[in-house]
Amino acid sequence: MTVVRDDERGLVAWLAPGTERLTAVLPTGENLRAAAPDERFSRMRASARARWQGPGILRIAPPSVPWSVWLFWDEPWVFDGWYVNLEAVNRRDGQHLLTSDHVLDVWVSHDGAAALKDEDELAAAVEQGTFTEGEAEAIRGDAQAALATFEAGGFPFDERWQDWRPDPGWERPRLPEDTTWDFDELGGHAER
Repeated sequence: MTVVRDDERGLVAWLAPGTERLTAVLPTGENLRAAAPDERFSRMRASARARWQGPGILRIAPPSVPWSVWLFWDEPWVFDGWYVNLEAVNRRDGQHLLTSDHVLDVWVSHDGAAALKDEDELAAAVEQGTFTEGEAEAIRGDAQAALATFEAGGFPFDERWQDWRPDPGWERPRLPEDTTWDFDELGGHAER
């Protein structure tokens, strides 16, 4: 991603259309959603290179909160809404920002209507041992805290990021050839 801003309020980064990235896949290379829901969180995982599909997103990761906010636009630059990705509190390791997904998400449309997303997947993650019921309750609480931040107009919802546009001269970042990840090190869904 391209760093837009990095300060005490958090990291703001741009993921341009077509940017190469690492993504979690099944060992066969298939998308994780190809696994049946009752085994999606217990199957082995691997990392693979893929390109970001669709319009770019602006990702804002405030410090010390278990979520980031992704702004989505439809072509051509019509603001669609905020996707609140519930995740482990981001931690820095040199130039890297590390986190792990908490499955449940919140979608807030451009008109402010909000809805939880993937509640069924969080339940499946609990059933398959990825999270305990207590952890799932904490994740649901994090969703409510993110919504309260939105409703209060707190960062990053207090700034007009919907009107932000990338510099047209920016080049897409490239992944180094030897880039991989270890799920255990990231604190995410470990390879089994």
